[in-house]
Amino acid sequence: MSRIGKIPINIPKDVKISLEGNKISVQGPKGTLALECNNQVTLEKKDDHILVHRISDEKFSKACHGLYNRLITNMMIGVTKGYKKELEIVGVGFRAQIEGNALTLQVGLSHIPRIPSPEGIKITCPKPNQIVIEGTDKQKVGHLAAVIRKIRPPEPYQGKGIRYADEKVRRKVGKSGTK
Repeated sequence: MSRIGKIPINIPKDVKISLEGNKISVQGPKGTLALECNNQVTLEKKDDHILVHRISDEKFSKACHGLYNRLITNMMIGVTKGYKKELEIVGVGFRAQIEGNALTLQVGLSHIPRIPSPEGIKITCPKPNQIVIEGTDKQKVGHLAAVIRKIRPPEPYQGKGIRYADEKVRRKVGKSGTK
């Protein structure tokens, strides 16, 4: 048995679940998420729990067992609490702002990158050097944060660039000129 897969998933009181075969739909106060599981696992609803069962003891089936358990757990957290990623922009003249439904970044490039906000994701800029990404889908929030960070990742010599709020940038000592 998978250690993660055998853990029953608790259904919070303010969440509604609908199961149709291997399709699960989770509805909560923050929104609705849906997931279609492959044929390696079966889903069962018992009282206020969801159980994920695998159909065989093959390696791939065992991997799917734990995977779908965690994906459904992340859906429960997403529709009740939501997910949030914070990014910081470090550098002289570097800033971000929201224009319409897109994020524009001025980070020392020859052009101004515009990142459109995907459906179900909210991007805010409380300060010009801070970006907050919120949403119900953990994967979409993390992916959008990674895409934004990739535009100008932090460099190790001066620390300029876009970084996660809790990220520690490892600094290097520059070359010392000999005279």
